[in-house]
Amino acid sequence: MSREDELRAILVRSEPLMQVLRTARDLDLPDWLVFSGAVYQRVLNHLTGRDIDYGIKDYDLGYFDASDVSYEAEDVVIRRVAAAFEPPLREMVEVRNQARVHLWFEGKFGEPYAPLASSGEALERFVSPLFAVGVRLEPDDRLTVMAPFGLDDLFAMRLRPNPWRKTGGFARTAASASARWPEIEVIPG
Repeated sequence: MSREDELRAILVRSEPLMQVLRTARDLDLPDWLVFSGAVYQRVLNHLTGRDIDYGIKDYDLGYFDASDVSYEAEDVVIRRVAAAFEPPLREMVEVRNQARVHLWFEGKFGEPYAPLASSGEALERFVSPLFAVGVRLEPDDRLTVMAPFGLDDLFAMRLRPNPWRKTGGFARTAASASARWPEIEVIPG
């Protein structure tokens, strides 16, 4: 079984994640992905024998629409997505237009962030390859996997800095992940 197939087999076991993916697919947002903890945490949970949904606090739903990068346009999508979910998922799905991240990222995190060309490109900027995995549910119920660094770090539970983008946030992120999954191997930058 390939790593991608193994990832798919793990993710489809989570009914809340599948509900988010089905709803996102039905909303038909442009170039959308569910990524971050909603994906990688489930693999770590599976590998360490925890409940598949252990520690899931939110579902990052990114989409890419460069036709209008105003906050007002993004807010319309945020409200539309929220209306598509019942609690508790309504409060857990966090929607962001990846075409406008560069407008606020530096102010929030103190690091420059060049404009993106797609939602998938955002994965290349994540703090660690372990986190850089996104999925989309296709009309035929197939899960498309995007992982620009591959899946080896995730399945090896190896947390290392992103080799393509240095960031000051790695140590804080590594400490947080290690507190939840002490089995992770942290490789400092």
